[in-house]
Amino acid sequence: MSKTNESLMQRRTAAVPRGVGQIHPIFAESAKNATVTDVEGREFIDFAGGIAVLNTGHLHPKVVAAVQEQLTKLTHTCFQVLAYEPYVELCEKVNARVPGDFAKKTLLVTTGSEAVENSIKIARAATGRAGVIAFTGGYHGRTMMTLGLTGKVVPYSAGMGLMPGGIFRAQYPCELHGVSSDDAIASIERIFKNDAEPRDIAAIIIEPVQGEGGFYVAPKDFMLRLRALCDQHGILLIADEVQTGAGRTGTFFAMEQMGVAADLTTFAKSIAGGFPVAGVCGKAEYMDAIAPGGLGGTYAGSPIACAAALAVMEVFEEEKLLDRCKAVGERLVTGLKAIQAKHNSIGEVRALGAMIAMELCEGGDVHKPNAALTGQIVAKAREKGLILLSCGTYGNVLRVLVPLTAEDALLDRGLAIIAECFDELA
Repeated sequence: MSKTNESLMQRRTAAVPRGVGQIHPIFAESAKNATVTDVEGREFIDFAGGIAVLNTGHLHPKVVAAVQEQLTKLTHTCFQVLAYEPYVELCEKVNARVPGDFAKKTLLVTTGSEAVENSIKIARAATGRAGVIAFTGGYHGRTMMTLGLTGKVVPYSAGMGLMPGGIFRAQYPCELHGVSSDDAIASIERIFKNDAEPRDIAAIIIEPVQGEGGFYVAPKDFMLRLRALCDQHGILLIADEVQTGAGRTGTFFAMEQMGVAADLTTFAKSIAGGFPVAGVCGKAEYMDAIAPGGLGGTYAGSPIACAAALAVMEVFEEEKLLDRCKAVGERLVTGLKAIQAKHNSIGEVRALGAMIAMELCEGGDVHKPNAALTGQIVAKAREKGLILLSCGTYGNVLRVLVPLTAEDALLDRGLAIIAECFDELA
């Protein structure tokens, strides 16, 4: 019997816990660059990119070749037992890429959650403090500490009880919804007055562009003030660049556009083109705050993933993908704004580089989120052969994370499908 999406969904339901969500009832069989083919042979345009993991596309030939070569050498030793050069070389390249005019060191781990978790460990060890300030709408992972940092209960921590203490929530600046930079800074000052003294706060962690929160871009003036506030109180600033990193915003790290450098930077997702590697890069003095044995992991910095990541960084240079990112962003934003001009259900189109979102609302009122229409657009687009994702605190934001290597013709086909969906549904 031939495999079908329906038959595989039945097997999945029987074998996999319901807590593991699935946005699209599709089973992928193969993929190439910015398209995916399912088990029934249907091809889809991929505007999701594995949730920002495939900036260099599916199966980039240079990444595949690097992994194949590494497979002939070794796949695992555990870096803490027997080291290998790709780990060190990747750390060197990340140190050179991360913003900040100071000596840096990098720790490699496996997932974005691990990276964020370790950034908090490092901040606590470096400062001798325990508290952390995070922001409304932030997403930082699915481990217990990172769930505490994440500013969205449903579905991430619903039913799991209270998350770890010592975490305080400030407002993320968002002009569209009436939260100014002044408001956001004032919310931090309220924490200092009501909840915890500055000397008890180890770190403030922020996404320069919120991912799951809705692709809101932190204003540069706010980042400058946040940096100054951290310096005033001896608090470390952590930039969570798991989703913004590896060129998604038009610079390799989004903080390059914010006018200030973080003390610690977390990265993952697109850094290795689909292979699991993540890390923390920061000031050498802070990164060295933990004694030998306090950092690491059995699979952390896998030789295979390091080889892939080194290839990704070469691809960015050789194919000028940062320039391509800007061109992709401009083409998509222009197309989406043309759709917005016809439909008042689109409250805003926003982007930094090729990290692009459309916020849907009712009757042109951005204070009335339209999650129902968002879900309908995602489903209708799938029917027409386009994979989209939603996000946002109220589930009313469509996000685009198409591989930067996608051809213009494919981008235009995707835009045409989105236009059709709005014409039919909105």
